[in-house]
Amino acid sequence: MSTEPETPDPTETPTVTEPGTTGTPGGGGGTGGASEGGSAGGSGAEGDGDAGGGDDTAVEGAGASAGGTAVEGAAAGGEGAVAEGEGAVAESDAAEGGAAEGDGSAKQLSEAEAELAAQRVERERIARRKAEKQAAIDSGAKLSGKAADLLAAVRAVESGRQPSATVFADPEPAPRPAVPAPVRPARPEQAAVAAPAPAAVDSVRQVLGEGGAPDTLAPQVAAALGEDAARRLREDPWLLLRVGGVRPEQADGFARALLGAACAPDDERRGRSFTGWLLEQAAVAGHTVLEMPALIAALGRQAVPDPEAAVQSAVAEAEALVFEDALDPTAPVPEPRAQPSGAGDAEHTDDEDEPVERPVRVLVGLERYALAEESLAEGVARLINSVPKEDGSAEWERAADSTRGSAAELLRAVRTGGLVLHTGGEASSVEAATLLRTATGAGLRAWAATHGTDGRDRFAAVLDASGGTEDGTIVGRGAGGSGTEGPGAAGAEGSRAGGLAPVATLAGLLSGAEGPGRDAEGALDLDLLVVLDAPQLDVEEAALLVESLPDGARLVLSGDPGVLWSAGPGRVFADLLAARVCPQIASRVPDPGPLGELVSGIGVGELNQVEAPGKEVVIVPVRDAGEAVHRAVQLVADSVPRAIGVPAAQTQVITPGHGGAVGTRVLNAALKERLNPGPGRFGGFDPGDRVAYSPAPGRTLTGQVVRADAEGLHLRCAGAAVVVPKERVEQTVRHGWAVTAHQAAGARWPAVVVVLPGDAAQALSRPWVYTAFGRAERHLSVVHGVEQALARAVAEVQAKPRTTRLPALLAPQLPTTTG
Repeated sequence: MSTEPETPDPTETPTVTEPGTTGTPGGGGGTGGASEGGSAGGSGAEGDGDAGGGDDTAVEGAGASAGGTAVEGAAAGGEGAVAEGEGAVAESDAAEGGAAEGDGSAKQLSEAEAELAAQRVERERIARRKAEKQAAIDSGAKLSGKAADLLAAVRAVESGRQPSATVFADPEPAPRPAVPAPVRPARPEQAAVAAPAPAAVDSVRQVLGEGGAPDTLAPQVAAALGEDAARRLREDPWLLLRVGGVRPEQADGFARALLGAACAPDDERRGRSFTGWLLEQAAVAGHTVLEMPALIAALGRQAVPDPEAAVQSAVAEAEALVFEDALDPTAPVPEPRAQPSGAGDAEHTDDEDEPVERPVRVLVGLERYALAEESLAEGVARLINSVPKEDGSAEWERAADSTRGSAAELLRAVRTGGLVLHTGGEASSVEAATLLRTATGAGLRAWAATHGTDGRDRFAAVLDASGGTEDGTIVGRGAGGSGTEGPGAAGAEGSRAGGLAPVATLAGLLSGAEGPGRDAEGALDLDLLVVLDAPQLDVEEAALLVESLPDGARLVLSGDPGVLWSAGPGRVFADLLAARVCPQIASRVPDPGPLGELVSGIGVGELNQVEAPGKEVVIVPVRDAGEAVHRAVQLVADSVPRAIGVPAAQTQVITPGHGGAVGTRVLNAALKERLNPGPGRFGGFDPGDRVAYSPAPGRTLTGQVVRADAEGLHLRCAGAAVVVPKERVEQTVRHGWAVTAHQAAGARWPAVVVVLPGDAAQALSRPWVYTAFGRAERHLSVVHGVEQALARAVAEVQAKPRTTRLPALLAPQLPTTTG
């Protein structure tokens, strides 16, 4: 069993429903070395030979088009997969449980630790609020059979009673109590996260050895199971599944070694752990909940003999929650059928007295995501229903009158609304800049937040530009290129020095490392917050955000709805757009140039030919995996710097997955050999290596290795010094010349090389192509080996659906608007 928490690659079509093995305890093999899958790649990886002659690439030839080919065939992929993400599993490589590990030093809390601490505070707050709700779930009166048993079990758990094995009658549903006033999360204490006690780790190591599992998993197991981890693991070996990267077949082998003849496929502990593992995998793929039939089907594929009993056991042990959501939340609750007047007793039937059932779906989810989604819905309702703080109305009106188009619409919507959704491409950030200037001029405390440091620096440059025109566009210095190393904090400080509204990263804002800080009640000390890159918000981060805003504050969520959704669970921005619960302003500022034209066409499902006189877009056809790697390295190291003038340090390679013959691992090895050869004496890294650092799941910083010492690996990321403890390097740091589209989301580079090998065809979708192609500012090269699959993906393959509850939770709380 590998210590690296590997997740399946998109090129391997990862799904929860197709694990590839039944995982019965009787299956052969132990746990050692079984979790290294994911690097083999797809079927199109044959032929590693260095194909293609000559060193001259298409970059130096005439301008190339981006497609224009006919669309053939139907979209790949079907419904029914439990946890098919669009690659979020492979894109977020930060180790699970990373918050539980620390360097144990007394140094100042790092940004990642502060963010995780803030999230823990929020989860505790949500749990306290959940405990205050004493009533049972107001639903489920018409369920029967196993569904009724499951719902009764969760009611019993919520009320503190021991659930019975079988429930024959449902209690009368009680009304939900009034929602209490929000309790503001306190600013997290500046203390390092404690590592597991050495004694606990040693005890776990002994149990792992008895079961044939690698003892290198001991720290992660101890962190996941607590101080009593050894005893718990011995009593329930399937708890090993709580460690990231452990597969069901490996947990089965471990359980068989520990339990011997007592290990059986129908063991209640096995079914309960498999249920939790499937829900965790679904969350990694973006779902906050799963529909009951899908979960039961997935358990069946894992050779759980009685899937319904397994789910009931997980609910009884409070390891999962059951929900019942109306398929049409806005539909009125039907009344009982009235008996026709004059009808005699002989004509009366029992069916005539029964109410018409409302169509519902039964959902199962993990508590942490369920509570976060409920908290988010309550916070959104509070923002929309609260009265915005008084502002300089005359200043707002003057700004709106002097601005044209969608920028003026945005100003007027924000002036009167607590929550506004703003959609548009990269160029639409000028409208957010206009809004912040107006809010500051009206006397409001206004801030902007972005997904990452690259976005922060680019938006700070927009704010720092010389001025704006009447239509909201900014003249003078533009956003410029970002490259590997940007101005970092200097960009934000520059905007402050100029008297403009400041900008921070969202993680830094919530943790207190950046931004205005919090007031005496624990709320963010601001009146207006504009969040850019809003599609990257997952449900937990969004819940923490809305609960951190004071009453009367305005929130603007701004982003491009065409990009990939968050790496974490939920689809917050898309759900809010679909719910239509607040004003929605669509930017009419187009992204300029051939790249803007190409990406705009992809957004509507068209892979258009574009004129690229300055070689802004170049297509490089390849025949096999070996040629794709060769051409990608050649473009970065030679052709793009020579023909376009963009150095290798400012050129980013993007590919669909980490594994495979043309995944990030292979490409990074080839690029390192060409650009910074060395023995990798610091855990595989050398000074000068380009790296992708993931301090927390879903966040990636690109940077460069500086040195290594007893403290750990020293990096330079976005102009800031970062020290990664040596025990965290393997889990959080990869080489970064090549990244995936999810890792690249929210950032842009002067030049981008997108590699599309033949075995990546099934991983492509319109959002993936839109995101990858949209990362380029000046030049885009496409190493093209998928033939017609690219045009087909753009035209037909939409984002894979995610199962969430946010629209259903919002519907009864808010009136529907047309935005």
